Amino acid sequence: MERSEAEQLSALLRAIAEPTRLQLFRLLEQAPGGEACVCDLADSLELRQSTVSHHLKIMTEAGLLDREQRGTWAWYSVNHDGLQRIRSILDPAPRTACD
Repeated sequence: MERSEAEQLSALLRAIAEPTRLQLFRLLEQAPGGEACVCDLADSLELRQSTVSHHLKIMTEAGLLDREQRGTWAWYSVNHDGLQRIRSILDPAPRTACD
């Protein structure tokens, strides 16, 4: 693994390695239509919208989420490419006896 790839993957893991962010990520995975607005996520976790926005920004910058502005609300969804990158770390291809 190249150093730059290791740094990118490390940033992904740091972005999700926090309890509130894990909860938000799970809520977005299970949300109807695969997306939710900050207001709904804040209500679900009984957190302030500014706190939720902060966590969502970190995950978006890491490539785990996609963000779309609709009027006054931001809507978020899981970025499946980012999710696949995490899965590839946690479940690498099996090695053969010759590897």
